[in-house]
Amino acid sequence: MTAAHCRAALVDGAFADDVRITAREGVVVGVTSGVPAQPGDTRLGVVVPGFVNAHSHAFHRLLRGRTHGGGGDFWVWREQMYQAAAELTPESYRELAERVFVEMRDAGYTAVGEFHYVHHRPDGTAYPDHAMERALAEAAVAAGIRLVLLDTCYLRGGVGHDLSDRQRRFGDRDVHAWLERWHALREAVAGPLVSVGAAVHSVRAVTPADLAVIGQELPADVPLHVHVSEQPAENDACRQAYSLTPTALLAEHGLVRPTLSAVHATHLTEHDIALLGAAGASVVMCPTTEADLGDGIGPAPELLSAGATLAIGSDQHAVIDPFEELARLELDQRLRAQRRGIFTPAQLWHAGSAGGARALGLPGWSERVGLRPGIPFDAVEVDAATSRTRDADIGQLPLVARAADVTSTIVGGILTRREAP
Repeated sequence: MTAAHCRAALVDGAFADDVRITAREGVVVGVTSGVPAQPGDTRLGVVVPGFVNAHSHAFHRLLRGRTHGGGGDFWVWREQMYQAAAELTPESYRELAERVFVEMRDAGYTAVGEFHYVHHRPDGTAYPDHAMERALAEAAVAAGIRLVLLDTCYLRGGVGHDLSDRQRRFGDRDVHAWLERWHALREAVAGPLVSVGAAVHSVRAVTPADLAVIGQELPADVPLHVHVSEQPAENDACRQAYSLTPTALLAEHGLVRPTLSAVHATHLTEHDIALLGAAGASVVMCPTTEADLGDGIGPAPELLSAGATLAIGSDQHAVIDPFEELARLELDQRLRAQRRGIFTPAQLWHAGSAGGARALGLPGWSERVGLRPGIPFDAVEVDAATSRTRDADIGQLPLVARAADVTSTIVGGILTRREAP
């Protein structure tokens, strides 16, 4: 698709009518408002920048609708997750991931950050030629979604504990072996839709010495994602071992920087918030997962005020719906603050798209969200006349629309019409 005419589109932080978008080789080269369509233009309705899913564990999709009867807390759920991970092969993961990525694309996500740690065989021996990572890359290309593979350093089973038998396939020999594999992977799977970022599973999964090596040897421009303070128990273990919070421990080793994304960041101190904000770090909130697991509600407005950038993720895929994540981002904070209007609609649109692009190191970052020349033509068409969206202010669609209202998704200029269920 080289040109599209939109009844309305989000441009430079606001909606404009009759917007014509031209693209060349999948990149936007022109955006003009208030103009008629030209012959050959693809006709679209309400169009917004593509949503970015900044935190995904594709294989967790296996657990959807199967864990509620077990009750308990995050740690009970984790045991069920380990069982699911134990059954994965490159072939089964390729098939599963494509289904998950197609569901994301049809829901309006045009890019995903896959926080990937199922690297090896169950006994910890390596597959040939990055087989698990290639499975994810091939699945993304087949689904037509942009992938940032966040290859994860996972070396310890907890503070002061070796990897358990169930975790063995997650780990590399040591931090240097992980870095060596990471560099090789970056060369092996990169392509037009696929790039490689990095992750540390959590401060529970590495030692301070490992963090020091990563701080020194991982290129500083690479997006680095870390599960941070998802559970109070994580904070307690970190303080007991190192007399620091997880955020402060990361900061001590130079990892709290603009390219850091703190995932969840649910149980932070005021000092943690100040550290993340002062660094201009990203914070990836996953409201549907945090609710599903009973994690808690993180200090999102405080982080934004401190200078952090907010993004969203679907994490364990109890729900794959960017509108649901954005609505919960607002509504959960209303419950916490006991008032309405925590975020402006513009801030919600930003968290759903540009904020995620920044977290994943993708083109499209801007303080003002919207389609503009020079960025990939990644966009979503939303039906503003469904039973849910009719009569709503289109600027407030994050609060009323849902994934079922997405009619088309565009990734790199390639349009996919959503099929009727």
